[in-house]
Amino acid sequence: MDDYKIIITVSGTDKVGIVAGIANILAKYEVNIEDIKQTLMQGHFVMFMLCDIEKAQVNFKELKNILIEEGNKQEVEVWVQKKGIFEKMHTV
Repeated sequence: MDDYKIIITVSGTDKVGIVAGIANILAKYEVNIEDIKQTLMQGHFVMFMLCDIEKAQVNFKELKNILIEEGNKQEVEVWVQKKGIFEKMHTV
């Protein structure tokens, strides 16, 4: 069900540990990664993740804040959106 789907976007200067840092948080709170895409553009790291939070041990807002905090530690930008909102924003 789409109510439990979220999109996580990570962007910043490439370095070791970005994927691991985000994935470890998701695993810790029992968030399932359903799809992941990442690329490097001239040293700039970009990653998109589709995740399912149906069985997550925290609510959406708490997870969003935890992921943003991890992004701050790694000096990358992290955006977390519900899939439905993400899709509406990109169809306007």
